[in-house]
Amino acid sequence: MTENLLLAFGLTLMAGLATGIGSLLAFVTTTTNTKFLSFTLGFSAGVMIYVSMVEIFFKAQEALIGATDEVTGNWLTVAGFFGGMILIALIDKLIPKQSNPHELKKVEDMEKSPKNPDLLKMGTFTAVAIAIHNFPEGIATFTSALQDPGLGLAIAVAIAIHNIPEGIAVSVPVYYATGNRKKAFKLSFLSGLSEPIGALVAFLVLMPYLTDMLFGIIFAGVAGIMIFISLDELLPAAKKYDETHLPIYGVMAGMAVMALSLLLFI
Repeated sequence: MTENLLLAFGLTLMAGLATGIGSLLAFVTTTTNTKFLSFTLGFSAGVMIYVSMVEIFFKAQEALIGATDEVTGNWLTVAGFFGGMILIALIDKLIPKQSNPHELKKVEDMEKSPKNPDLLKMGTFTAVAIAIHNFPEGIATFTSALQDPGLGLAIAVAIAIHNIPEGIAVSVPVYYATGNRKKAFKLSFLSGLSEPIGALVAFLVLMPYLTDMLFGIIFAGVAGIMIFISLDELLPAAKKYDETHLPIYGVMAGMAVMALSLLLFI
């Protein structure tokens, strides 16, 4: 159990701090590899969609049916699934559009119009938006890894990939505002810490009450959250970076890799 706890926290930390990787990419590269980013965002969406609908949803259903009965369990699973969607949709709705971390940003933007103080507020809001947005993702990664380390790893990798452009989204406006790359990186890095904080909250608050019923509801919600993120954020962002079929090829590759890993390791 202790080993699983450490792994769950480690995976959540890795996923959250990927925002820092995005920020670093903005500093060490001069152009955005849009094709690679488009493919990897599609890949991340493919992993999330496949694992949510093929594995997580049915694990939730199995747990809830076991805790209640078949009819009640099925209804609770569906309710938890759409509840997760509604939760993440509300979080997105509360984030001002200009501060939304999923607005397209490129590395090239780092060199445009630095030291524009009007954008410091936007950069700060973006960091806060990412922190709020990543909190439930931290709970999702932690609880998944705790129950099934292989599944948790897949989710952590998918979330880490989608956190990379979020790191760029923080760095660009903060650098605009201050001309300070270190400050831009620091804020981006810190915004990702809400993911392990979400894991810590899950451990302290949910763990003592983690019955089959609660586990099933959380997992159903996780599936809904991940489907929403994939359809509302990852795929549109992937299409913005590349308008060809590349994002869909990424989705197919992500699904194939996830399917293979489920067949071989889970």
